[in-house]
Amino acid sequence: MTNDPLHGRTHPVGETTGTPERPAQHLIGSVLSFDLNAEIEQLHQEAAWRQGDHNAMTLTKEPVFRIVLVAMKDGARLPAHQASGNISIQALAGHLIVHLPDRTVDLPRGHLVALEANLRHDVEARGESAFLLTVSWQEAAAPSESG
Repeated sequence: MTNDPLHGRTHPVGETTGTPERPAQHLIGSVLSFDLNAEIEQLHQEAAWRQGDHNAMTLTKEPVFRIVLVAMKDGARLPAHQASGNISIQALAGHLIVHLPDRTVDLPRGHLVALEANLRHDVEARGESAFLLTVSWQEAAAPSESG
């Protein structure tokens, strides 16, 4: 069991705590299956979406592999950052612009970009958009449980 100090609950390792808006879900398993359209709709129903410019949920969280679904409102921009692992950004809906130090990458629906570890970037939505962020680390570079 893992303690969740934010919500004051415990939950099984590899499972989210869940909230009134989002039920607990498994993040680790030999087979995990997702209806991405339903998951995007769930993101759009939550307070974080109504009150902010984006919302996200982690779909899988393995020690060296993570997949996050992100929904962004038109004009939203995730500030410049870098990941300690290799990443891919796959546009599921809308249109994204990925800003890199030396260029921009146009990412309409159905397109994917892969970036090496530690490459500074930001993501801008042109129209309401959704994307899958996949991060993978080499075993030695994997984030700690708090990461």
